[in-house]
Amino acid sequence: MASKREPTGDERELFETALADAVPLKAQPRRPRKSAAPKSRAAKPPPQTPPETPRPAQIPTRRTAGIDGNTADRLRRGLLEPQARLDLHGLSEHAAHAALVTFVRGAKLRRLRLVLIVTGKGASRKNEREEPFDLGLDMRMRGILRSMTPRWLAEPGLAEFVADVREAHRRHGGGGALYVYLRKG
Repeated sequence: MASKREPTGDERELFETALADAVPLKAQPRRPRKSAAPKSRAAKPPPQTPPETPRPAQIPTRRTAGIDGNTADRLRRGLLEPQARLDLHGLSEHAAHAALVTFVRGAKLRRLRLVLIVTGKGASRKNEREEPFDLGLDMRMRGILRSMTPRWLAEPGLAEFVADVREAHRRHGGGGALYVYLRKG
C-alpha cells in the first residue's frame, strides 16, 4: 500500500492561492433520525392500495424514461414506422439470442432509433396437435422467445443501447412483436 506524501511548499502555496476566494458552504441542519417504534406498541398495517396494472400496450420494463410522452403516444397508436425488423420465428433460443444481440448492435451502429423484433405469440392450445400424454413441459416451453426477448434486452450487453421496449401496435404484429426504441448517440 502506498504511503501518503506531504505536499511541497510550492504545491501548498498554489493550493492556498487557488482557494483564497472560496467561501465555506452554510452548514445544513441535521434531521433527527427516526427511531424504531417501541415494541410495546402494536404496529399499524400499511394502508391498502390497489396494485398498479400495466397498460396492455406496454411491457413493463425499467427503461420507460428513455422516450417522451409524444413519442410514446405515437408508438402506442402505431404511427411510427420501424426502421428495421428482425424475425425470430423458428430459431432456437440460443440462435435467437445471438441474432438479437447482433441485430441491436448493428442497428445502433447504423444510428437507427426504432426497430421491430418479431417473436411470435407462441403456440396456443387449440393450434397444437394433440399429444397422447402431457409431460408438464408444454406450458413452460410455449412462447419462450416472447418471454425471453425483453430479458435479453435488459442484460448489460444491450441495456445501454435500449431506451424503451414495448409491445408493438396491431399493424406491426401486436402481441407477437416488440418495438425497441434505441438511445441517441
